[in-house]
Amino acid sequence: MTDWHDSTQATADGIRRRVLEHVLRHNGGYLSQACSSAEIFAMLYGRVLRLGPSEAPLEPRRFTGVPGPGVDYVSGGAYNGPHRPELDRFIFSPAHYALVLYAALIEVGRLAETGLGHFNEDGSTVEMIGAEHSPGVETTTGSLAQALSQAGGIALARKRRGDTGRVWVMMSDGEFQEGQTWEAVEALARFGLDTVRVVVDANGQQCDGLLEPVATQSSLVARLEAFGASAVEVDGHDLEALDEAMGRQTGRPHVVVARTNPVQGLPLFADRAPNLHYLRFTSAEERARYDAAYAELVAAQRPRHADEGMVR
Repeated sequence: MTDWHDSTQATADGIRRRVLEHVLRHNGGYLSQACSSAEIFAMLYGRVLRLGPSEAPLEPRRFTGVPGPGVDYVSGGAYNGPHRPELDRFIFSPAHYALVLYAALIEVGRLAETGLGHFNEDGSTVEMIGAEHSPGVETTTGSLAQALSQAGGIALARKRRGDTGRVWVMMSDGEFQEGQTWEAVEALARFGLDTVRVVVDANGQQCDGLLEPVATQSSLVARLEAFGASAVEVDGHDLEALDEAMGRQTGRPHVVVARTNPVQGLPLFADRAPNLHYLRFTSAEERARYDAAYAELVAAQRPRHADEGMVR
C-alpha cells in the first residue's frame, strides 16, 4: 500500500476510536455516523482538501453570543484555513455528524485533543449539533439539506471572481429525501458549477431506522445524472476507490455516493440494528462489551509516524 493509504487509514481508525471513547465516557453519542464516515473524513482532511493552515485556536473558543452590536461574527470555518482564491472551501452538511468532524480535526492536528472535553457544554462552541461557530463548520445547515444550496452560492460567487479553488460538500444520504437538495443539484448544473464536489455518506440510516423503506436510494446515481450532475457509486471504506472517484474531472458538479456500513469496525453494534442513529447504553453488561471493543480498537491501531497527524 502507498504511504498516503496507510496514513489515511490510521486517521480513519483514530476517528472511530475517539468517537467510541467519547461515547463510553458520556454514556451515549452518534456512533454509527463515525463507523460509516471515518474513511470519508480521513480522505477529505488527509488527502483531498486543499486547505491552508488553521486560523483558529487549538483550544476551541467559547460562544460569545449571537453576532450583533458589540459581538463579532466568528466562523468555525477558520479551522479549515484562510479563504484564498486557490484554496478549497469545505461545507459540512449533516450537523449531527459534528462529533465525527471534531474527531477528524483532532486527528489531523487542527483541534486540540482536549477539545472534545468541551462537547455540548453550556457556552461551548463544540456543539452536539454543529453550528456556524463550531470547529470546522462554516455555515449552519439547518435541519439537513441546506448545505448544497449554500455551496452553490459560494461556488457561483467564486466562479465570477475567477477563483480556482473547489467547494467540497459532505452530505448524508438522508438529505436526498429533501426537495431542496434536488433543486440545488439542478441549479449547480444550470450554472456550470463544476468546482462543486460532493461526497455522500450513504449508510442507509436515518433517525428512526432504515432509510430505504421511506425513500428509495438504489437509483441515486442515475437520478443525480438526470439532474445534470456527474455521479459515481463506490465502496465508502475503500480508500483507493474513494481517491479515484473524488479526483475525477468531469466538467460538471460531481457527486461521489460512498456506500458505507454503519457498524464498520464495530461489529457488535449490529446487535442494535436497525436503530443505529444514536447509542445509549441500556445495561452494565452492554457497556462492558463496548469497553472490550474499545480495548481491541486501541490494541489494533498501528503506531503513527512522527510526521503523521500534522496540520494539513
